[in-house]
Amino acid sequence: MVIHMKMTLNISDVTMIAVKREAARRRQTMTELVEAALRAAVEPKLREVDLSPLPEFSSGGLRVNVASRDALYNTMEG
Repeated sequence: MVIHMKMTLNISDVTMIAVKREAARRRQTMTELVEAALRAAVEPKLREVDLSPLPEFSSGGLRVNVASRDALYNTMEG
């Protein structure tokens, strides 16, 4: 269930003009634009993590030609 709340904000005229313009440019309502901006401000930020490189292994080469059904069946059955 989503609950919507109304509130009053004091926003400068310059900022309000910019919000109206940006909302019109994005074809959104001012409510949608402001809500998205507030949501982005309070959501936790994902931090980049340095990952070590994945290990590399040698497969030892091909054992069967997977394009050949007979060779594949022979390897699976044998």
